[in-house]
Amino acid sequence: METELAVIGSGPGGLSAAIEAAKFGVKVAVVDENPKPGGQLFKQIHKFFGSEKHKAGVRGIDIGNQLLQQCQDFNVDLFLNTEAWAIFDNGKALGLKRGTDKIEKLSTKKLVLATGAMENSLAFPGWTLPGVLGAGGIQTLMNLHRVLPGQRVLIVGTGNVGLIVSYQLIQAGAEVVAVIDILPKIGGWGVHASKIRRLGTPILTFHTVKEATGNGEVKGAVIAKVGPGYKIIQGTERELKVDTIGIAVGLTPMAELAWSAGCQLAHVPELGGWVPVHNERMETTLKDIYVVGDVCGIGEASTAMEEGQISGIAAAESLGYLKRGKAEELLEERRKGLDTLRGGPFATHTKAGKGKLMKRYYKS
Repeated sequence: METELAVIGSGPGGLSAAIEAAKFGVKVAVVDENPKPGGQLFKQIHKFFGSEKHKAGVRGIDIGNQLLQQCQDFNVDLFLNTEAWAIFDNGKALGLKRGTDKIEKLSTKKLVLATGAMENSLAFPGWTLPGVLGAGGIQTLMNLHRVLPGQRVLIVGTGNVGLIVSYQLIQAGAEVVAVIDILPKIGGWGVHASKIRRLGTPILTFHTVKEATGNGEVKGAVIAKVGPGYKIIQGTERELKVDTIGIAVGLTPMAELAWSAGCQLAHVPELGGWVPVHNERMETTLKDIYVVGDVCGIGEASTAMEEGQISGIAAAESLGYLKRGKAEELLEERRKGLDTLRGGPFATHTKAGKGKLMKRYYKS
């Protein structure tokens, strides 16, 4: 099989890259191991914030449907239930496993990696009991399969994911007993925190979960205050009666494929850990391989879509479908969109992290 641009990952960044390149006539194939495309968008039933350009007021699930329709309109090939298990020839060929045992090769001229991120775990006594779930797992159960994971829930983590999942749990009929965080302040947007506080859910900073209790399943959670060095203050423990503990303590970029292909990686804490070094065109240290979305720095779906569009335009220009002057005009517009998204107080660390990567790229 052959294509001009292969995209690994069908989340918001990957689909946006595919659509943007296909608009200019590039032959595009999107590969995803899941049975349905769209990534996290179909778990996001809340409305997006920001500007109209960045889909403000539109629910994630509706944005996902819009992107899938555009893929169809621009004849993007979708290979679902397909695992990209290897990258060969500096990104010019992929090893694919389709279904259970069918192994194939996909030749390509350009490659976009939109492999996303994995949820961080949190270890404490009882953390392997049934009823301890990642926030993404809770969203999958509720928003995709319409299954309420529990009746009384403790959420650990006050970033946007923890706050949004808490609100969605309340909407679905569960009681969120508390949202706790070991850090001194709430990590997510105030608008999300205010919504769950108005509904009676306390948000406790400088708190951690000490253990989960129960025989064979979660029946409770012991939480406690922390002091200097984030050590538990003895005597502050109290047990909450819950049947579910949701863990929302961040994400780690899934950069294994980029690493295996030979892309240079750098450890940037502001971006979530090890990420591929890339420039403002989203191109890695290996020419013709691009990265977008959480794999190159944990962020919002809106920023992933902007990065996807940047990589799609850059690939189309490199393949000869766009003149350089027009491409630079379009790229500058997308960069301004990214700057707008990263202009708020919650994105200063991301902006700093991306700056570090730019310096690393141009030193390479």
